[in-house]
Amino acid sequence: MNTKLLGYSTPADDYERELEEFINKGKFVSMPKKQFEKYKKELQEAARNHIARRKSMTIRVENNILSSVKEKAKKEGIPYQTLLNLLISQYAQGKIKLAIG
Repeated sequence: MNTKLLGYSTPADDYERELEEFINKGKFVSMPKKQFEKYKKELQEAARNHIARRKSMTIRVENNILSSVKEKAKKEGIPYQTLLNLLISQYAQGKIKLAIG
């Protein structure tokens, strides 16, 4: 359903409609510029710290294995990348063992 949201014609979900309602009722107010700039810097620093902890990697995986991982992740209700990260993390911590060979 298309609805006019904050002056834009976009598909709006319930969350967006609720935000628009709060804005229209004046429940959201602008913060002072100095406070905003300080808050913005804090968020940027937090984002940099989060990104610095992670490293991107590329691997080749057989299609059937990736499909299986995606299916299992979907059943768990998490993105498959998160599932793979959990598996690697648990292996690195010695919480799971692999049968090699």
